[in-house]
Amino acid sequence: MTRIIAITNQKGGVGKTTTCVNLAASLAATRREVLLVDLDPQGNATMGSGVDKRDVEYSCYHLLLEETPVDDIIVHAEAAGFDLVPGNSDLTAAEVQLMQMEARESRLGNRLEPIESRYDYVLIDCPPALNMLTLNALTASDAVFIPIQCEYYALEGLSALLETVGLIREAVNPDLEIEGLLRTMFDARNNLANEVSEQLLEHFGDKVYRTIIPRNIRLAEAPSYGAPIIKYDKASRGAIAYLALAAEMVRRQKAAEDSSEQIPTVGDSTNTPVQHTPENPVA
Repeated sequence: MTRIIAITNQKGGVGKTTTCVNLAASLAATRREVLLVDLDPQGNATMGSGVDKRDVEYSCYHLLLEETPVDDIIVHAEAAGFDLVPGNSDLTAAEVQLMQMEARESRLGNRLEPIESRYDYVLIDCPPALNMLTLNALTASDAVFIPIQCEYYALEGLSALLETVGLIREAVNPDLEIEGLLRTMFDARNNLANEVSEQLLEHFGDKVYRTIIPRNIRLAEAPSYGAPIIKYDKASRGAIAYLALAAEMVRRQKAAEDSSEQIPTVGDSTNTPVQHTPENPVA
């Protein structure tokens, strides 16, 4: 069953694109079929996947605004191991043009629908703002994945994002879920980071992934080489963390699916909930 996940945070600089690229590559490494949709006009996810955003014939612009066949738009990011709908600066114009269209918030979901069944996961890298592109991503998605840096301003941005998710549920996508919160760029030596981490666990409980993405030089270097961290340095702490995150995500989804398949019968005391053992944090 395909899972469409919007990776977003209205605050920039929290590791959103880094997480999107490396999670996609790590899921692909577990033999899942993955499509990454780069909906950010900066095109950083495209470049980080080893595809030059300036050389692509088609991009997310054509996916949203034209009737170009989706198969012609998708490229295989050989260096990363997954399929990609590239993004570039053309998306800036797309946002303006979308405002003049009917059912504008549903364009992305409608275009992905014919091909989504090919994939186990569709990950959408959203721009760091609440705009028409982000609205399209949230309308098309089953869940929202929120990378968050453990600092004060990140908590403020999280509050605004959760309000937005609530509004999206009320208006256009009542089934939208919170997939989870991921602590990124974490430094265990920082007292504030530890305090914010504790607050997240207290308020969101199991929605916070047990895996933690540490600050890691090799992880920061990888995009400049056009490769995910597991291709650039598989032995680095960053690579180990993202592989652990992918494994945790797969286990969570399997546990949720198994739980939903259990149909208790009257008088049957043998039905027990699926137990999920959380992963130890990687710090």
